Amino acid sequence: MISLVRRITAACALSAALTALAACGTTQASGARHPSPAAGHPAPARSAAKPSAGAKPSAAAPSAPPTLAPGPGGLTPVFTNGPRTEGKIVALTFDADMTADEGPRAAAGEHFDNPALIATLRALRVPATVFMTGRWAVQYPDEARSIGNDPLFELANHSYSHYSFTGDCYGLPTVAPDRMRSDVENADAAFRKAGVRHVMPYFRFPGGCYDDKARRTLGGLGVTAVQWDVVSGDAFATDADAVARQVLNGVRPGSVVIMHCTRSAAPATERVVRAVVPKLRRQGYRFVKMSDMIRAAIGHS
Repeated sequence: MISLVRRITAACALSAALTALAACGTTQASGARHPSPAAGHPAPARSAAKPSAGAKPSAAAPSAPPTLAPGPGGLTPVFTNGPRTEGKIVALTFDADMTADEGPRAAAGEHFDNPALIATLRALRVPATVFMTGRWAVQYPDEARSIGNDPLFELANHSYSHYSFTGDCYGLPTVAPDRMRSDVENADAAFRKAGVRHVMPYFRFPGGCYDDKARRTLGGLGVTAVQWDVVSGDAFATDADAVARQVLNGVRPGSVVIMHCTRSAAPATERVVRAVVPKLRRQGYRFVKMSDMIRAAIGHS
């Protein structure tokens, strides 16, 4: 992830304006999104009968998180941003990256977590979605459980190994096609072992790199792949003000912002959040989790 993020950051820094998503290191697959229709849920009828003595009222079953319908041939659907005309909403997403082979670096004292960032999001009451690798959850099970079980956040899958799902993704090792599904499933198993109760059915390809073969291979998992339209440039950045300006200049209604939850690789991110959040709120933006953004997109279609 380190070499990947450096290259993404350098590519974004060379451009005066954030242009196409592909310019920041994302391989877009062909084909439009195929949002599933929003199902109607009529309010339950009230009953005049009183419950029998000792009976416990049954809790309403929680609604399933919204996902997009598969693409042609069962391709995993890809979501990049929400509607531009349905109010000023923005989703902050954070990649909790740790590759399968970085255990020795963690043992030597490198920090792939960022507790101060999570504490700041909580203090500012900012809903956010964390895309976590299974290896990160193995290294930091208490933090994974705390994030995953906090209703302010959503935890979603970023693979187990953080290896690429395409043949060429900025130097990342590559997952063999016959191991792609198990890499995603192993991450879910790591989350469960850490004690995370709810994992959202969203997936972020390592490096944002994907192709139709990868989408087809993951098609039966029922996940929606989540990309982004605003690259923060926080990776390895030390100038929080510059990163904040990049975010503020890129955000539009419906934007999905990518940042990182890794102290060693993104040391300025917590300061960026403290700078960006109040400014966006003064501009009338409301922060939402990915489920809210996807639900808004489905309702808009």
